Amino acid sequence: MFNYKYLTREQLEGFNNYKYMAIDTSPLSVYVMHPFWNKVVELVPRWVAPNVLTFAGFLLTVLDFLLLSYYDYDYYAASAPYHNETVSELPLNGHVENIPQSLWFVLAVFLFLAYTLDGIDGKQARRTQTSGPLGELFDHGLDSYSVFFIPACLYSIFGRLDYSIAPLRMYYVMWNLLFNFYISHWEKYNTGVLFLPWGYDFSMWASTMFFLWTGLKGTVFYKRHVFGSYTLANMFEIIIYATGVFTNLPVAVYNIYKSYKIRTGKMRPVWEALRPLWSFLTVFAVCSIWMHKSHQLPELDLRVVFLLIGTLFSNIACRLIVSQMSSTRCPATNWLAVPLAATAVLSLYQPRLERASLYGLTGLAVVAHVHYGACVVRQMCDHFRISCFHIKQRSD
Repeated sequence: MFNYKYLTREQLEGFNNYKYMAIDTSPLSVYVMHPFWNKVVELVPRWVAPNVLTFAGFLLTVLDFLLLSYYDYDYYAASAPYHNETVSELPLNGHVENIPQSLWFVLAVFLFLAYTLDGIDGKQARRTQTSGPLGELFDHGLDSYSVFFIPACLYSIFGRLDYSIAPLRMYYVMWNLLFNFYISHWEKYNTGVLFLPWGYDFSMWASTMFFLWTGLKGTVFYKRHVFGSYTLANMFEIIIYATGVFTNLPVAVYNIYKSYKIRTGKMRPVWEALRPLWSFLTVFAVCSIWMHKSHQLPELDLRVVFLLIGTLFSNIACRLIVSQMSSTRCPATNWLAVPLAATAVLSLYQPRLERASLYGLTGLAVVAHVHYGACVVRQMCDHFRISCFHIKQRSD
């Protein structure tokens, strides 16, 4: 089942020569988190494989998403009044806490544990002398999938109705976050260096604090205007854009330009340097046209829409990561764009089939992406003669 060979011989040989190069200048990361992680990793037994830590952290973000899916599947729980409560049953401010406030503390703990596990997996690899391309690919590949889980959880704090932002605007916030992740790896594809963005550490801390504060104050805290007609949800939206595309993209372009100027980059022609962007932009364009032309897509199942775009993105990002790590040409297209476009067209001409089409496409995307990831990991394990979740001892 997982014996399909997605990686070419050229890519596998490219991994043989791969050397990890990264620059981390974030004060929070350098002066706070790394010293903390250096202490935490000492608590981990040496027989625990680094990829086990990586995978456990990823599963915790998935668990956060699943827990909120149970309590707030349609993103209405933070909005008041909710469902069938009568006016007499509502508190004076008209707000009902439909999500148990204790759950927010659980979500915060899981998220911070996931963040910590993601921070110590590389240290565990160096500590156990098991560093290699598989670990980085496994780590960054799962990170590309986690990108959508966290904002999909944060949206439950604000809800989709009062004092919040509409689902369509949250859709673009989501794509902004996905694009920021992609830009960092596109930057590495052309410079050979991963410039770790400051925003990652601050966003993980901010998200954890959001969950903790919501546990203390409830979602009613966010039902207010900050100034004029701007709410806390609006401020959240503005900050995401201000610290995302409008800062990350110019810095990435400058770093690529600088690497080409001093000739430390990959020195690809312009169209080759831009090549990884086409698959991302194609999927983004098709999804956005579908969202705008459809009269019911955001209302059908917003969580599945988020899962769909998160899965499509992760598949595109993983292929970029493989290309930049193996120093091979990144694909300009992604085959999942074909069923995506076909489903969008079918849904627009046959609206009654839109729900079934959305679920079918999402199922296909998830199965295809999991198959791709599992097969790539297996290929690399066979190539390097290692195990993904087991550290070989001398006796092995």
